[in-house]
Amino acid sequence: MTQSEQNPPAAPRCPVTGATADEPIPLYGSAYKSDPYDLYREMREAGPVHRVRFPSGIAAWLVTGYEAAQQTLGDPRLGKNHSLGNDNWRKLASIMPEPQHSQLQVHLLHQDPPKHTGMRRLVLDAFAPRRIEALRPRFQEIADALVDDLPGEGGADLVQGFAAHFPFRVLAEVIGLPEGLARRFDRDWGKVVQPVGPQDPGRPAYEGRLRALQTYIADVVAHKHEHWQDDLLSRLVVAKDRKELSQEELDSMIFQLLVAGQEPVTNQISTMLITLLRHPDELARLRDEPALLPRAVEELMRYDSAFELTTWRFFAEDSDLHGTRIPAGDSVIVSLCAANRDREQFPDADTLDLDRTPNSHLAFGHGIHFCPGAALARAELQIAIGTLLARLPGLRPATDLDELEWIPAVLARGVNQLPVSYDKRT
Repeated sequence: MTQSEQNPPAAPRCPVTGATADEPIPLYGSAYKSDPYDLYREMREAGPVHRVRFPSGIAAWLVTGYEAAQQTLGDPRLGKNHSLGNDNWRKLASIMPEPQHSQLQVHLLHQDPPKHTGMRRLVLDAFAPRRIEALRPRFQEIADALVDDLPGEGGADLVQGFAAHFPFRVLAEVIGLPEGLARRFDRDWGKVVQPVGPQDPGRPAYEGRLRALQTYIADVVAHKHEHWQDDLLSRLVVAKDRKELSQEELDSMIFQLLVAGQEPVTNQISTMLITLLRHPDELARLRDEPALLPRAVEELMRYDSAFELTTWRFFAEDSDLHGTRIPAGDSVIVSLCAANRDREQFPDADTLDLDRTPNSHLAFGHGIHFCPGAALARAELQIAIGTLLARLPGLRPATDLDELEWIPAVLARGVNQLPVSYDKRT
């Protein structure tokens, strides 16, 4: 027996995680959440599709490169409906308990044509770019009111004092959520999209949030039945009465609006602010040249997107995906953050360039599931960043940015606290 046979070479390991080629790469942990980009670069260079593991224990297939991501997002063979998931996926990843899973998880993100087409049509008018532009003055009033409530000088937490509230108040205006009900909404309910497994000590609190949110949604529906107005929530209730939606689909769409319409924008404001605080020259330039805001917001989304990973997709039968055989019902996920840092698509991809154009980032997805609220999100982000930079002179970190605690959400990037210092508020 030769020396090499006695001591076979060790399997190659990922330089970032230490995982061997035949082990799923873990996508969790504080180091990964604070900065996943070294890992994404290693994965892109090794190939477009990788076996990964999430905190729930589920293994999935992650797509990382820009071209592969764009093709995957537009691949008609891949479906979003959870019924396509196999037993292993359902056991570990489909962790929202019944009856809530059936009652709250049949919204747009988990539908395929033709059902998806009809449901999407119901929301498009409310988020149309022309309507959003007309509402910009009201959005600006909301932003200014929140800044007025910050300390006059010294500093504040810009998540708790601004980013956690601005998107929801704007959303309420857009969808027709009355002020009384808007005040009752508890942001803690948004944590129901952060997986908590059946054996997790936090499971009882998770299920409590679900029940409270369901009660709230029922109250919203009852209010719109009694006080119909020409707004999105009222139109969805009417669509259910006309049998265009089931009760579960109505509740799921309201669930999606309340959660997906707020938390991603909150997180994106925080990631944008962190990026600018890490690049003080660019922060100063954007403060002094507000006309750069639209282009800068696109680059900030590309540089560090708050919607890090897409939700699950499934093949109905064993299929090839960019040279990798994917079993039917296994989950396929696209890393939008990894795609947006692909050097093949974006020169100097790891450099923040506020003048970057064109900028065909995938922060809002691609294909039929492209975010219907993209125009609203862009307006919110431009107003939020522009207002904070203009009204908080001398904006700077009040803590070591490397010590920030990133939320442990599977799909999202963001922080729950962002303490800053500033001079006298204007």
